[in-house]
Amino acid sequence: MKSIVIVENDRIGLLNDISYIMGKEKINIENIVGYSIGKKAIIIITVKDYKKASQVLKKNGFNLMEEDTITIKLEDKPGELAKITELLAKNKINIKNIYVIGRDGVNTIVALTTTKNKKAKQLLQPFLIDSNNHWEFWKLQKILNTKNKIMANLILKE
Repeated sequence: MKSIVIVENDRIGLLNDISYIMGKEKINIENIVGYSIGKKAIIIITVKDYKKASQVLKKNGFNLMEEDTITIKLEDKPGELAKITELLAKNKINIKNIYVIGRDGVNTIVALTTTKNKKAKQLLQPFLIDSNNHWEFWKLQKILNTKNKIMANLILKE
Protein backbone atom coordinates (compact mmCIF):
# COMPACT_ATOMS: atom_id res chain seq x y z
CA MET A 1 0.00 0.00 0.00
CA LYS A 2 1.14 3.53 -0.72
CA SER A 3 0.19 6.88 0.74
CA ILE A 4 -1.13 9.85 -1.18
CA VAL A 5 -0.64 13.33 0.24
CA ILE A 6 -3.34 15.82 -0.71
CA VAL A 7 -2.65 19.52 -0.09
CA GLU A 8 -5.58 21.87 -0.58
CA ASN A 9 -6.93 25.12 0.75
CA ASP A 10 -8.82 24.20 3.90
CA ARG A 11 -12.56 24.32 3.46
CA ILE A 12 -15.73 22.77 4.79
CA GLY A 13 -16.56 19.58 2.90
CA LEU A 14 -13.06 18.83 1.63
CA LEU A 15 -12.85 15.45 3.35
CA ASN A 16 -16.40 14.70 2.23
CA ASP A 17 -15.45 15.38 -1.39
CA ILE A 18 -12.40 13.12 -1.19
CA SER A 19 -14.19 10.25 0.52
CA TYR A 20 -17.17 10.50 -1.86
CA ILE A 21 -14.93 10.32 -4.93
CA MET A 22 -12.98 7.39 -3.53
CA GLY A 23 -16.18 5.51 -2.67
CA LYS A 24 -17.75 6.23 -6.05
CA GLU A 25 -14.66 4.79 -7.76
CA LYS A 26 -14.68 1.75 -5.42
CA ILE A 27 -11.30 2.72 -3.93
CA ASN A 28 -11.07 1.75 -0.28
CA ILE A 29 -9.23 4.16 2.00
CA GLU A 30 -7.16 1.91 4.26
CA ASN A 31 -5.85 4.71 6.45
CA ILE A 32 -6.47 8.45 6.66
CA VAL A 33 -4.81 11.25 8.56
CA GLY A 34 -5.47 14.93 8.16
CA TYR A 35 -4.92 18.27 9.72
CA SER A 36 -5.19 21.95 9.08
CA ILE A 37 -2.35 24.43 9.38
CA GLY A 38 -2.90 28.04 8.52
CA LYS A 39 -5.26 28.02 5.56
CA LYS A 40 -4.03 24.68 4.20
CA ALA A 41 -5.41 21.19 4.72
CA ILE A 42 -3.07 18.23 4.49
CA ILE A 43 -4.75 14.86 4.10
CA ILE A 44 -2.80 11.64 3.79
CA ILE A 45 -4.65 8.57 2.60
CA THR A 46 -3.30 5.06 2.23
CA VAL A 47 -4.79 2.93 -0.53
CA LYS A 48 -4.03 -0.39 -2.19
CA ASP A 49 -4.37 0.95 -5.73
CA TYR A 50 -2.14 4.03 -5.61
CA LYS A 51 -2.14 4.59 -9.36
CA LYS A 52 -5.93 4.51 -9.74
CA ALA A 53 -6.51 6.68 -6.65
CA SER A 54 -3.96 9.26 -7.81
CA GLN A 55 -5.50 9.43 -11.27
CA VAL A 56 -9.02 9.82 -9.85
CA LEU A 57 -7.97 12.57 -7.44
CA LYS A 58 -5.99 14.46 -10.10
CA LYS A 59 -8.89 14.14 -12.56
CA ASN A 60 -11.12 15.77 -9.94
CA GLY A 61 -8.74 18.70 -9.48
CA PHE A 62 -7.00 17.75 -6.22
CA ASN A 63 -3.38 18.79 -5.64
CA LEU A 64 -1.20 15.78 -4.84
CA MET A 65 2.33 15.79 -3.58
CA GLU A 66 4.83 13.42 -5.12
CA GLU A 67 4.73 9.83 -3.94
CA ASP A 68 8.23 10.13 -2.51
CA THR A 69 7.72 13.44 -0.71
CA ILE A 70 8.95 13.64 2.87
CA THR A 71 6.81 15.79 5.14
CA ILE A 72 8.35 17.20 8.32
CA LYS A 73 7.35 19.52 11.16
CA LEU A 74 9.79 22.16 12.36
CA GLU A 75 9.52 24.85 14.98
CA ASP A 76 8.77 28.17 13.31
CA LYS A 77 11.93 29.97 14.34
CA PRO A 78 15.24 31.00 12.77
CA GLY A 79 17.78 28.23 12.28
CA GLU A 80 15.41 25.25 12.29
CA LEU A 81 15.67 24.64 8.56
CA ALA A 82 19.47 24.86 8.83
CA LYS A 83 19.43 21.92 11.26
CA ILE A 84 17.70 19.75 8.66
CA THR A 85 19.76 20.87 5.68
CA GLU A 86 23.02 20.40 7.62
CA LEU A 87 22.00 16.90 8.70
CA LEU A 88 21.23 15.90 5.12
CA ALA A 89 24.37 17.54 3.70
CA LYS A 90 26.64 15.78 6.22
CA ASN A 91 25.14 12.50 5.08
CA LYS A 92 25.66 13.29 1.38
CA ILE A 93 21.94 13.63 0.65
CA ASN A 94 20.96 16.22 -1.93
CA ILE A 95 17.61 18.02 -1.65
CA LYS A 96 15.88 17.91 -5.04
CA ASN A 97 13.04 20.24 -4.04
CA ILE A 98 11.64 21.75 -0.88
CA TYR A 99 8.65 23.90 -0.07
CA VAL A 100 6.68 25.15 2.90
CA ILE A 101 3.17 23.69 3.00
CA GLY A 102 1.98 25.87 5.85
CA ARG A 103 2.96 27.69 9.01
CA ASP A 104 1.21 29.23 11.96
CA GLY A 105 3.91 31.08 13.90
CA VAL A 106 4.58 28.07 16.16
CA ASN A 107 5.25 25.28 13.64
CA THR A 108 6.16 25.04 9.98
CA ILE A 109 5.28 22.06 7.80
CA VAL A 110 7.85 21.43 5.08
CA ALA A 111 7.74 18.98 2.18
CA LEU A 112 10.90 17.86 0.43
CA THR A 113 12.27 15.23 -1.88
CA THR A 114 15.86 14.07 -1.86
CA THR A 115 18.23 11.88 -3.82
CA LYS A 116 18.10 9.28 -1.02
CA ASN A 117 14.63 9.41 0.52
CA LYS A 118 14.90 6.19 2.50
CA LYS A 119 18.05 7.36 4.26
CA ALA A 120 16.67 10.89 4.65
CA LYS A 121 13.52 9.55 6.35
CA GLN A 122 15.67 7.63 8.83
CA LEU A 123 17.72 10.73 9.62
CA LEU A 124 14.67 12.99 9.84
CA GLN A 125 12.63 10.60 12.00
CA PRO A 126 12.28 13.08 14.92
CA PHE A 127 10.70 15.60 12.52
CA LEU A 128 8.84 13.21 10.25
CA ILE A 129 5.10 13.37 9.74
CA ASP A 130 3.60 10.38 7.96
CA SER A 131 0.42 8.38 7.79
CA ASN A 132 1.75 5.81 10.26
CA ASN A 133 2.41 8.38 12.97
CA HIS A 134 -1.10 9.23 14.21
CA TRP A 135 0.12 10.41 17.60
CA GLU A 136 2.31 13.04 15.92
CA PHE A 137 -0.66 14.34 13.91
CA TRP A 138 -2.80 14.51 17.05
CA LYS A 139 -0.08 16.41 18.93
CA LEU A 140 0.26 18.77 15.98
CA GLN A 141 -3.47 19.49 16.07
CA LYS A 142 -3.27 20.30 19.79
CA ILE A 143 -0.15 22.43 19.39
CA LEU A 144 -1.69 24.45 16.58
CA ASN A 145 -4.90 24.95 18.58
CA THR A 146 -6.94 24.56 15.42
CA LYS A 147 -10.69 24.76 15.61
CA ASN A 148 -11.00 21.62 13.51
CA LYS A 149 -11.32 18.99 16.24
CA ILE A 150 -13.01 16.57 13.84
CA MET A 151 -9.65 15.62 12.36
CA ALA A 152 -8.12 15.10 15.79
CA ASN A 153 -11.06 12.87 16.74
CA LEU A 154 -10.70 10.84 13.54
CA ILE A 155 -7.04 10.29 14.29
CA LEU A 156 -7.67 9.25 17.90
CA LYS A 157 -10.28 6.68 16.87
CA GLU A 158 -7.79 4.78 14.68
